[in-house]
Amino acid sequence: MPPTTPREILAALLPYLKTAGAYAQQVQAQIAAQPDKDGKGDNFFASALSDADLSIQTMMEVVLLGLFPSVRFYGEEHEQTYNTKYFRAIDLGPAGDYLITLDPIDGTQFYLDGHSNYQIILAILNADEYEGAIAITPSQDLYYYTLRGEGTFMGSLAQSLDDCTQIKVQNPTLAICLGWQMGDLVPYLSDRYHVYHTKTDYSKETQIPNFNGLLSGDLAGAVLAKGQFIDGAVLAFMAQEMGYIVTTFTGNPPPPLHTCSNYLRPGMVIGSSKAVHSDLLAAVTAARVVGS
Repeated sequence: MPPTTPREILAALLPYLKTAGAYAQQVQAQIAAQPDKDGKGDNFFASALSDADLSIQTMMEVVLLGLFPSVRFYGEEHEQTYNTKYFRAIDLGPAGDYLITLDPIDGTQFYLDGHSNYQIILAILNADEYEGAIAITPSQDLYYYTLRGEGTFMGSLAQSLDDCTQIKVQNPTLAICLGWQMGDLVPYLSDRYHVYHTKTDYSKETQIPNFNGLLSGDLAGAVLAKGQFIDGAVLAFMAQEMGYIVTTFTGNPPPPLHTCSNYLRPGMVIGSSKAVHSDLLAAVTAARVVGS
């Protein structure tokens, strides 16, 4: 019998994700950037594409088709790989018919510029919510995984799921990461927080926190114009399971996945405490920004 529970699926895929991470780390210094995904490159985070993205997605597609031949699977590079046509479906299914998603290199620009806080993110989606997720950070020799209702855990790459330690929000750095389109919030937060706006503060030379800083304690909060199913919304789910408060821009819980379109949840506000979340929500309101 193939693994059926989210935990069993993560455990079955973990060795392959670790191998993918080792590959990414090995070739990082030599990697050659592929052409921009959209040919425009206005948002260099969204358009960056490397050989590693394509290679890791192809590897995990082979693994999934071998282990779970009837699985639903949506990978970031689904339009460019050879295997998309072999999966039963790439969209959400009914309750209990899980969709597995993959961001082969989350933080591709960080990766291309030699920074260490890129990651490989795989998630298991049910019709309403995430059931599980795993984020491998190979250059930092660690990974995080989350199971719905059970919390978020951290371990070294040598450790199994059982050996990982559950993590909770402790005393994160008073820093906020704002998504590409959220620059209008900076004036409303910079008096109390170190604010990283990815569009203006990203540096090839000096590493700034990526959104996975929510898990490491490097960030007390984040605001995203939209939560992509394959990365931002996954990290929000993982942060929520470790104690962060996650809402839409209106302060409501994120809507069920099956009510969303284009693999996107609407704008997300993520805070480590009620006070931080309240500050972020107030900034969103004051700046009059609207979530996608």
